[in-house]
Amino acid sequence: MYVLANEPSVALFRLQEHVRRSLPELAQHKVTSSQPPSFPPSSAIKNMTDSTVYFKSIDSLLRQAIAMKDQLNTAQGRSTVAPQAKNPPGSS
Repeated sequence: MYVLANEPSVALFRLQEHVRRSLPELAQHKVTSSQPPSFPPSSAIKNMTDSTVYFKSIDSLLRQAIAMKDQLNTAQGRSTVAPQAKNPPGSS
């Protein structure tokens, strides 16, 4: 019984049953989701222009983060260069 229940042809039959049951619902979902948006384009444009405040804030934060990273890099560069100046190569 276990061998018959796990035979590949039975699995294919179960898969076929599943596809037959779920395909109509999937097709209906595809049709309803491909309809054009229900809001007018003018409201989308207005929403985009209203979001410029957020983009400016993000831009400012990114610039601050880049400046801080540059400061860290220069501080690390100074700290790694200073010990090398004390012990020049070949003096050991």
